Amino acid sequence: MTRTIEPDRPLAGKVAYVTGAARGQGRSHAIHLARAGADIVAVDACAQIATFSGYPMAEPGDLAETAHLVEAEGRKILTAQVDVRDLDGQQKAVADTIKTFGRLDFVVANAGVCSWGRLWEISPEQFRETVDINLIGVWNTIKATVPAMIAAGNGGSIMTISSSAGVKAPPGCGHYAASKFGVVGLTKSLAVELGEYGIRVNTLLPYGTNTALGNDTSMYKLFEDHPAYVYSYTPNLLKTDGLVEPDEISDVVVWLASDSSRVITGAQVPVDKGFLAR
Repeated sequence: MTRTIEPDRPLAGKVAYVTGAARGQGRSHAIHLARAGADIVAVDACAQIATFSGYPMAEPGDLAETAHLVEAEGRKILTAQVDVRDLDGQQKAVADTIKTFGRLDFVVANAGVCSWGRLWEISPEQFRETVDINLIGVWNTIKATVPAMIAAGNGGSIMTISSSAGVKAPPGCGHYAASKFGVVGLTKSLAVELGEYGIRVNTLLPYGTNTALGNDTSMYKLFEDHPAYVYSYTPNLLKTDGLVEPDEISDVVVWLASDSSRVITGAQVPVDKGFLAR
């Protein structure tokens, strides 16, 4: 039977798995996908897991608020307090997804952290924490979700959240850039591998986002000590005030999930007000 698509709910009947969903970009993506008709699986560690980041992590109450906001859109939600570094935990979350909803159509591998320091001065622990969460965490998400999507035979769309730093490395966070370059590489390979199953895979490249990570003031000390670094952060082409809002990125996530982008895969989509065009 052909699915009837409601113009205002193009994702009706579908299910989306979103990591880092307790707040910030992840919460915004979950809400926008729900508003477009999808039921949501919201995954977040909800613990102070990033010891080197200059901002606090999400807490259980944040994930509960995400659930409340998704339900306010009239959609169902399943939540799981899982660190993306925990492959077994993610695989259980996916098994619970299939048990609850019977399908999985979209994945938004969003969870990530950032910290600051010059590459030869940061500790091995700081480097490893960033790569483990931002890169291995994305691989864990892929490994946990892709088999269920293939088994369902419904195609689908996977979106990884990289960064403008994933194609244009800035000073002061080379470990973060390395992890995000890795996400781009994973995404491009996965797009080729999943094409035969009708599963599209794309990555988003945000810059300067209005979240806890994007507003981390611990970066200022680095710029005070090394003022020339600021010139690597060139002005955006679009002369708008403030940082990119999570809602603006979520609009692209919904588009990449929908049939409107049905011929788009293997792409790196900048959501950066033109920063990468400089």
